[in-house]
Amino acid sequence: MVLGMIPDCDLSQVTSAGNAAGAGARIALLDHEARSEIERLVRRVEKIETAIEPRFQQHFIEAMAIPHKTAPFTQLRKVVAIPAPIAAEQGESARPRGRRPPPPRP
Repeated sequence: MVLGMIPDCDLSQVTSAGNAAGAGARIALLDHEARSEIERLVRRVEKIETAIEPRFQQHFIEAMAIPHKTAPFTQLRKVVAIPAPIAAEQGESARPRGRRPPPPRP
């Protein structure tokens, strides 16, 4: 939750799903009715081509910040102090690229 990688909500409403992908794969392999339902749902999926969405790249870059660069995280702020985002100057990265040099030896 502190990383801001799940939607901001009341922490009492958050639970772990465990290995949901593995459980879903097992159900699809072993339960014929469930597999049929999955196949029906897959046919209804609508693909959205993000490359043609005008603001996708901006949303994507903002979401790469930890926590999300522009989301207010009102629930999360109730339990932890979130540092202010570091603003990058025009044409500069918000943090240095590459490896840091090792600390000097004593």
